[in-house]
Amino acid sequence: MVRELDFDTYLKELRVQIEALLPTVVQPLASPATLKDSMMYSLTAGGKRLRPLLIFSTLEAFEKDKMMGIEAACAVEMIHTYSLIHDDLPSMDNDDLRRGKPTNHKVFGEAMAILAGDALLTNSFDVLVSSTHPDVTDAMKVRLVSTLATCAGAEGMVGGQVADMEGEGQPLTLSELEYIHHHKTGKLLSFCVTAGAILAGATAFQIEKLQEFSSNLGLAFQIRDDILDIEGDEATLGKPIGSDTDNNKTTYPSLLGMEAAKQKLDDHIDHALQALEASGIYSDRLKELCLYVGKRQN
Repeated sequence: MVRELDFDTYLKELRVQIEALLPTVVQPLASPATLKDSMMYSLTAGGKRLRPLLIFSTLEAFEKDKMMGIEAACAVEMIHTYSLIHDDLPSMDNDDLRRGKPTNHKVFGEAMAILAGDALLTNSFDVLVSSTHPDVTDAMKVRLVSTLATCAGAEGMVGGQVADMEGEGQPLTLSELEYIHHHKTGKLLSFCVTAGAILAGATAFQIEKLQEFSSNLGLAFQIRDDILDIEGDEATLGKPIGSDTDNNKTTYPSLLGMEAAKQKLDDHIDHALQALEASGIYSDRLKELCLYVGKRQN
């Protein structure tokens, strides 16, 4: 059974665990030192670690050993980190700061930043299938690889990034904006909940409801990002505010107005909680994570 911890302590303990594990997926690689330095620079730069938390919390909701999800947690952080490295490049968002530190290309140069991202993406799948946990079967590994490839690739995160890029400088409809957010952010969050469910042996119905939960959570996460880009504190965020406006991006506040955007955020949090309840899985931690996404400050 999971020890009963207050939510802040729970987040802190799991973050400490994942932070300790992430360097171990890069350090053993027989590759040029500069490449590993660049990979490590961004991978260990901190962050919310929401994706691993979702994997662990889903496993714990099924009363499973969260260590079953360690490799999936590291793999999804590697993919998330590669996407941030590439997002920050001059050819994309052209950001100088990430998590309060100079972006990867500012430290290592554009070419090395691209290659570090490529390496993190590629090696993530090797990490994903490396589990030696006795309850993680080969069939589970294959299913996880297929799910992650779909959620991170052209039908998922990358497709969302393309739609986001192509939507710059032109007005978007609400459905177009939701497509971007659902794919760019929501799909990778959906992988995390689905991965935990796969490893836990969840039923098809439970997975369906958990995906509905994570879909709404992903939209809520991005709406909160849009709001923080206007109302957030730069020191707390660790990156400049106002970049969406500077890049002529349609956001929920620009499309709906700030108050309606905040209402939309609340609606998605409510829908996520309803889907979680419908799944029949009792989890205070997943509920608390959901509420955390709606109120987070960074």
